[in-house]
Amino acid sequence: MSEVPQILRTVKRQLKARGMTYRDLAKGLKISEPSVKRLFSSQRLTVDRLAAIAGLLGLTLAELAVEAAAGTPKIQTLQREQESQLVGDKKLLVIAVCVLNHWTVEEILQEFEISRAECIKRLVLLDRMGLIELLPGNRVRVKIARDFDWLPNGPIRDFFRTEGQPDFLNSAFSGEAEGAEFVHAMLTSAAQTQLHHELRRVRQRFALLHDESVAAPLSQRFAVGLLLAVRRWEPQVFKEMHRSKQGQHQAGRR
Repeated sequence: MSEVPQILRTVKRQLKARGMTYRDLAKGLKISEPSVKRLFSSQRLTVDRLAAIAGLLGLTLAELAVEAAAGTPKIQTLQREQESQLVGDKKLLVIAVCVLNHWTVEEILQEFEISRAECIKRLVLLDRMGLIELLPGNRVRVKIARDFDWLPNGPIRDFFRTEGQPDFLNSAFSGEAEGAEFVHAMLTSAAQTQLHHELRRVRQRFALLHDESVAAPLSQRFAVGLLLAVRRWEPQVFKEMHRSKQGQHQAGRR
């Protein structure tokens, strides 16, 4: 399995953290120390052997895998050229969004007018871009961080503003589980800062709910958009009725 190198690096970190050596591992596995070194160098370990190693570290195999995944560097943003590449190839963009939402290749092929060859070609490209790791059997491991985001004022956000946002907002938001709220207030700078913190918390919660939903079958998951926006703003009709600076001064003298 391609995950073995990362798992073994995690095992080495766990051994060091516990003050254990290869000799301790060999004793627990009832094999010689040279045999342990050969296992690590060849990286040919069975699932049972990995489970035994995890047990000696006081972990289950699943917990060891989670530790390994947590230690894998993940990307937080793309480069502008990479985002432009996604926007410039609609099939690449569709496939990228699907795999980042944990669709399988078969699910993509079933849902969209995309051939297998076209899909695999673009998965290879996404692998090169660092968004995913393409595994044997065309399985996909997502490599983005939980706080991954598109570039501010980058090609993806521009694409959303021009093509996605008008379509998203063209709704009464009266369907099942839909809703939209608009409020206006006069806030201090400190209050605005606090509001930004609250919006980030909502976004983080949205990401957690996404992660929790991944285990459900695709037929039970639905594409959901969440738009969070805040800015200093007043309606244009208000702006048009403001006194000029000179008018304000004269009004103050009356």
